[in-house]
Amino acid sequence: MRTALLTGSLILTGLFPYGPPPLPAQLADTGGGSQLITAVAPAPGSTTGRLTWWDRRAGHWFEAGSAPARFGANGLTEGASRVQGTNTTPTGLYELPYAFGIAPAPAGTSYRYRRVTDRSWWCQDNASAAYNRWTEPLPADCAPGEAEHLVTYEKQYAHALVVAFNYDRPVRGRGAGIFLHADGKGATAGCVSVPHRAMRRLLRWADPRRHPHIAIGTENGPTAVTRY
Repeated sequence: MRTALLTGSLILTGLFPYGPPPLPAQLADTGGGSQLITAVAPAPGSTTGRLTWWDRRAGHWFEAGSAPARFGANGLTEGASRVQGTNTTPTGLYELPYAFGIAPAPAGTSYRYRRVTDRSWWCQDNASAAYNRWTEPLPADCAPGEAEHLVTYEKQYAHALVVAFNYDRPVRGRGAGIFLHADGKGATAGCVSVPHRAMRRLLRWADPRRHPHIAIGTENGPTAVTRY
């Protein structure tokens, strides 16, 4: 068993000469940093898959951890053409601007970590100036029915990372509030989720000085993760 695990590890890290290169080495772009998260589903209609986090050292990518992942209730779709409210997870390569949570940051977290309070909202109202932004309190131009009151998602937002989908220059109607967060009861409304223990491990691992990104996609086809 030990030999089999070792051989698998060598293949994944690209050090085994007869195995495929590690997944990050197959991507069109990894964001230029030395940390990367890949979230891969078997097919566009899948609601489950695998999330893996990677370190780049001495010119090679090494797997640092892995966990089962959940995606949108309606699967995955191309991020550049996604429509808000479709319960789909956007594919693509994205930055991870900051972390947040209802619970305190896990010991060892180096990311900027914002604590959720009862005044914390994420605005998803297309008519609001605060579209796709954290707001405290909810602004007058953001309808409560078009926003997430973050504190009410006790399990999911115990710990989370903001995924910079439609974030820098938000396109109205494309979608808002896409996060990497802890699991709830099932599929997500468009986010990526992992078990609570894995989310805590990710926050202890992620180092903003190493510019981590997340690549979301499918195993193959038009939304293959290797395209991003």
